[in-house]
Amino acid sequence: MIILACDHNGFDLKEQIKAFFNSENITTIDVGTYSKERVDYPDFAKAGCERVLENKLNIGIFICGTGIGMSMVANRNPEIRAALCSSKTDAIYARKHNDANVLIISGRNTSIRKAIKMIKLFLTTDFEKGRHLKRLKMF
Repeated sequence: MIILACDHNGFDLKEQIKAFFNSENITTIDVGTYSKERVDYPDFAKAGCERVLENKLNIGIFICGTGIGMSMVANRNPEIRAALCSSKTDAIYARKHNDANVLIISGRNTSIRKAIKMIKLFLTTDFEKGRHLKRLKMF
């Protein structure tokens, strides 16, 4: 399942991403926020992490203004591997080398077109394991 979370600065992009998933008949769980009204991003990052951890197959997509705040909150949970990505290459290697389970996107600096490209790569790239698995165990 894909878990969506955002703050007020990520709301517009989250809604566009949700519309993309709906057009592809892909179900998402949206933990908010549900408007542009100012909110505290830690509340939504924590709610998103809780839902991601309900099933090891769940993937999170979290969006705030820069992506930095959501990343910092999400990565406080030792079972979350959140990657702030700003390119297709970032999205590929977040999964390939780090087995990231949450993609973090900047709502201010990412177009919907770029976000969709990163999301598609994030969702379709497999973890390589091998030497990377050893490194994950070091976390």
